[in-house]
Amino acid sequence: MPRIVPVRGPDELVFERVRDIRSAHDVPLVGDERWPDGQWDALRTLAERMPVPDAAAWATPTSGSTGSPRILLRTQESWQASFAAVSELLGADADDGVALPAPPSSSLTLFSMAHALAGGPRPILGPEGRTGRGASCFHGTPQALRRLLESDGPTSVRTALVGGSPLDPELRAEAEGRGIRVISYYGAAELSFVAIDDGAGLRPFPGVEVDVRDGELWVRSPFVALGYLGEGGPLRRDGDWTTVGDLADVTEGTLRLRGRADGAILTASATVIPEEVEAALRSLPGVADAVVVGLPARGVGALVAALVEPSASGVDARELRAAAARVLAPASRPRAWFAGELPRTAAGKQARAEALRRVLAGEVSRLAG
Repeated sequence: MPRIVPVRGPDELVFERVRDIRSAHDVPLVGDERWPDGQWDALRTLAERMPVPDAAAWATPTSGSTGSPRILLRTQESWQASFAAVSELLGADADDGVALPAPPSSSLTLFSMAHALAGGPRPILGPEGRTGRGASCFHGTPQALRRLLESDGPTSVRTALVGGSPLDPELRAEAEGRGIRVISYYGAAELSFVAIDDGAGLRPFPGVEVDVRDGELWVRSPFVALGYLGEGGPLRRDGDWTTVGDLADVTEGTLRLRGRADGAILTASATVIPEEVEAALRSLPGVADAVVVGLPARGVGALVAALVEPSASGVDARELRAAAARVLAPASRPRAWFAGELPRTAAGKQARAEALRRVLAGEVSRLAG
């Protein structure tokens, strides 16, 4: 039976430790040095107490969770089955370097380390991973791609594989204008790759089938994880099909994500999908990014609230409200507006629960007007 072996240390040193653990046919559990000791201790305790399936090869902690610890397990085959397709998308092999700006604890980076151990491009972590120096390709979030483009000097990156959150079309255009081919994708830690977008819209990743049932996305795929150590988790199965509860629709073969069903805001008689409102807000002048949350409100369930991260030019509250009214249906318009830097997980994803906590605690400025 394999053992889960915890690993935590400087990003640049983690890959060699992961290589050694996998050579012994054990399961690396990579932590982030920035985590509180209590969070890391809880994950290690869980790994020690729970039995590990014989087929397990990789373990990832849940991202951005504030509840009980949970560890996702997957087989070697569930990732290896996609390596050839990813190598082709990146146009890279073992002679190339892949910039990995997210910490090794993130599933994006851990996947690329697994790929490297099987002959994929060598991982470039730490400061060089964030700037892309010495790398011919990149695997990270949209926020990390933006930081790469903003770094000083030219970049050697020619292909970017971008996941974790929606990619702004303007960011794609900016990267492509710099000579970088951009492939964005939708996936989940539990499902791995589900769909890719080379600029023409999301279509199923090679080997993946999708089905929308009552608005919920189900996939049949060889890339699905084994399951969890710990309580709960969004992964559900129906025979060969699995879902994590994401909402979607498919039009002429193109997939459109509408957010997570369990993240919907119930306000009066309407159901509002935060991701749909966020996408609209990002298109408005003065908004660099936005996260939408539900504020508890007696009688209506919740009020739609938006925390916006202003662009360099700043944001005018009155103009923002007027612009939002032009693009959003009445039920979806934020009733409370706040401004500040968006909280993010270590991998660069929006930390919605932390955004709500900051709003409720009065740690962000309320927009007047």
